[in-house]
Amino acid sequence: MTAAPRPIPRAITLAALFPPASGCTIIGDDAVAITGLELDSRQVRQGDLFAALPGHLTHGAGYVPSALSAGAAGVLTDIDTANALTAAGPVDFPIVVAVNPRQLLGSMAAQVYQGAPGISDMAAGRAPRLFGVTGTNGKTTVTYLIEAGLRAAGRETGLVGTVGVRIGDVFSTAIRTTPEAPHLHALLGVMREHGVQDVVLEVSSHALIEGRVNGLKFAATAFTNLSQDHLDYHGTMEEYFQAKAELFTPQRTALGVIGVDTDWGRRLASEATVPVVTWSCRGGVADWELTSVGGRSLVRGPGGEQQELQSRLPGAFNQSNILCAYVMLRSAGIAPEQAAAGIAAVVVPGRMEVVCSRAGVTAIVDYAHTPDAVAGAIESVRTNCTGALIVVLGAGGDRDRNKRAAMGKSAALLADHVIVTDDNPRSEDPALIRAAIIRGASAVTASSRGDLATVTEVPDRRAAISQAVSLARDGDFVLVLGKGHEQGQEIAGKILPFDDRDELRAAFDGGIWADS
Repeated sequence: MTAAPRPIPRAITLAALFPPASGCTIIGDDAVAITGLELDSRQVRQGDLFAALPGHLTHGAGYVPSALSAGAAGVLTDIDTANALTAAGPVDFPIVVAVNPRQLLGSMAAQVYQGAPGISDMAAGRAPRLFGVTGTNGKTTVTYLIEAGLRAAGRETGLVGTVGVRIGDVFSTAIRTTPEAPHLHALLGVMREHGVQDVVLEVSSHALIEGRVNGLKFAATAFTNLSQDHLDYHGTMEEYFQAKAELFTPQRTALGVIGVDTDWGRRLASEATVPVVTWSCRGGVADWELTSVGGRSLVRGPGGEQQELQSRLPGAFNQSNILCAYVMLRSAGIAPEQAAAGIAAVVVPGRMEVVCSRAGVTAIVDYAHTPDAVAGAIESVRTNCTGALIVVLGAGGDRDRNKRAAMGKSAALLADHVIVTDDNPRSEDPALIRAAIIRGASAVTASSRGDLATVTEVPDRRAAISQAVSLARDGDFVLVLGKGHEQGQEIAGKILPFDDRDELRAAFDGGIWADS
């Protein structure tokens, strides 16, 4: 396992980190100094405080011995775990006991790593400005667009999100959309050491609920949209919305940049407890709007500002992403022409990424894995498709099961051919996942064009992609959805090498396409 990056160590005693006002109890020597925080016993370094917390599968309490063997200087945990650790008598390491230790990790990590302590430090140039993006769809694209605009203005930037982490020009892959609080704060500390001025982060609803962005204060945060996803975690759309809304409070951000083309966006704009700037691509009442004039995209804003925006990203949904990013950049003080120049150059890995264009056939990969995202991706391709539109679609296991049928319905309504296959089945039976998608697709009696889409089940994803390519002819589009940038496929606890883009290229390099 690759170790998460950390800044130069800084020692702080447990007494300083957990004063009486923190509400925590320290069992043992409170003069012990720590130099880092860690949740993963495999990544513990000498001098770390190990957080023994409940995880999605196991409790960290079981890993305390290995953490101590690796050099942990103490343990942070809850009262029940502390009682279990001391049940046999006194221990030779300090234990910090907290009512909700996970929620403390962010503020603790801010003190230990000092990557982004607060908005006053950003204003004084002592830490990077932070820009957050949340929403169901579009987070990755919007962060890439914002970062590009900042770079076009000559700013040193950092990027944290689903595709990976970038510090300046150095890129590494990511494990999750928003890292755990200790890893995120350590990463920001590294960025600060490298002279990064602005950091753009994807902020997931899971991250907000689990405290991963605690201890941060954003200069501005953006809301893209909200649609069905993650209900296996949140339970209801209302709970999902409330998780997102938490980001638009004075404790989290100084400014909200909110799209108001949906009911959820309009509600958030009215309920946010911070200053709000609004945007619309559909003629809504907003501070900023994007319209099409003579085939050009023109943004209009306060004070009569007008700026043409060009982009390499297709589709109406990307127009929303582009406008959201532009408004964030203008709110950050970036000049209109610099923001526009950055946006115009962006291509996002695995987001409407054109992989092959051969013999009149265009093949595209996209990360779409919600009903709305599937519909948006297909609609954006349909605009330029003169032939048939062939879609390869699966759904992830151990995730929101209720969205699968709706994903199948979206595909069958808009595509000509739908090939249902496996995505990342994880621990679930992949046949049951495919069956749910097919039920949704089969419920469609006619597509939006008046014709019935053909629906085929091909379990093996490689074979499904190959079949899609074999069906394509001049003027057709092949759209492979769900995995986007991912380079592995998770099946029954194992992650096997798999990249939709590589599989598409291989399919085109064989058969009738070899000499095209």
